[in-house]
Amino acid sequence: MWLNSSVRRRLRLQSLLFLLFFGLVVGLLAWLSTRYVIRVDWTAGGRNTLSEASRTLLAGLSEPARITAFARDNPALRDGISRLIERYRRAKPDLTLTFVNPDLLPDRVRELGVTLDGELYVEYQGRGEKVRQLDEQSLTLVLQRLARQQGRTVLFLEGHGERKPLGAANYDLGAFGRELEKIGIRTRSLDLSKEPSIPPAITALVIAGPQRSLATAEVRAILDYLERGGHLLWLWEPDDPSGLQALAQMLGISALPGVVMDPDTARLGIKNPAFIPIVDYGPHPVTESLRAPTLLPQAVALEVRPAAGWRAAVLLESQAGSRTETGPVEGSSQHDANAGKREGPLTVGVALFRPSPANTAPDPAPEASLQQRIAIIGDGDFLSNTYLGNGANLELGLNLLNWLTLQEAPVIIRPKTIPDQSLNLSDGALSLLAALFLIVIPGGLLVGGWLIWHRRRRR
Repeated sequence: MWLNSSVRRRLRLQSLLFLLFFGLVVGLLAWLSTRYVIRVDWTAGGRNTLSEASRTLLAGLSEPARITAFARDNPALRDGISRLIERYRRAKPDLTLTFVNPDLLPDRVRELGVTLDGELYVEYQGRGEKVRQLDEQSLTLVLQRLARQQGRTVLFLEGHGERKPLGAANYDLGAFGRELEKIGIRTRSLDLSKEPSIPPAITALVIAGPQRSLATAEVRAILDYLERGGHLLWLWEPDDPSGLQALAQMLGISALPGVVMDPDTARLGIKNPAFIPIVDYGPHPVTESLRAPTLLPQAVALEVRPAAGWRAAVLLESQAGSRTETGPVEGSSQHDANAGKREGPLTVGVALFRPSPANTAPDPAPEASLQQRIAIIGDGDFLSNTYLGNGANLELGLNLLNWLTLQEAPVIIRPKTIPDQSLNLSDGALSLLAALFLIVIPGGLLVGGWLIWHRRRRR
């Protein structure tokens, strides 16, 4: 085909116009991409998308939420946190994320009790709570607890030498009480010698190691409270002098004589064998988030035979090498198998639950059909000012009170698994793939290019 100068000019003009319009289209698409965001999760099981339960919870949050990430300048860690929080920001744009280097604000870190690099502090409606496990389940549960509108008031029994929720002594629970205030749980003391009954408006009752026997009328008030469907946390001490045998009989719980000791603790640098680390947690919402051991000083073993209508779940269990000891504990390494002592593993924490007796409606709404919940731990020292900072003691205590005071069922998010993570091929299949991509395809391209070149040359 013969091309004169006029045809060449028209072809050049067409090429210029095509490049111009093509550039305009690309620029327009780039501008639109900054104004309108379209995200598509193509992963199996939607691993990069929030679950429906989390999106529903976020839709019900009427006020802004703030998340502070205490993370050092580690790009990988901060990027992982950003990706997790970005999923929440898509559903709730007024959720903000701020990164803080914990080394630069040590006072703030101590005030909040932040101990892990990458720990989150979530604030909503003037309340805050920490998140140690960076996953959707943990973060959504914290937002659910902070979003509760109704107040939660927990009464601590007093008048018999119990641990005080705001006390400053080593024996007391002042540091734990302040942590409860941070997550929206108010604490108040209750003296049954001055108040004849337990107010029905409270959320839960805590019995924290009475040192003297309760009066018969006081025990009756506690039993009446439980018969009405009240929630209870009982911190049971060795050689308990409280006189609460009627309560224990009502629940089907008894304490084994002596304290639990574990001679293997010496390998962990713990000199007193009665200071036992708990690493075996039962499957339960209270223990689901625990990753570190819990330290129980001078714990008592519990024997559980739930009364009619109650169901039991083991929360804490000692190691197989542990045992009960009725004599001197410190420095003891010998064990008399015929002394009536019990070998481990031993139950030192249990949860009891049943349908709430207060729910008498013939066709109750889901939020009305609540459980009556009771937690019994064979030690109170683990929440004291002296030992609260050890291991997962604080987290366990907060989880216990959250479980006892949380009226609605917690959001349960099933883990999203990755199917077919590995591809296993035989040696023959691998050789075939190698030959295909290293020889056949490159050779075909070379031959095809040579044929085209040869054909054009012959014209």
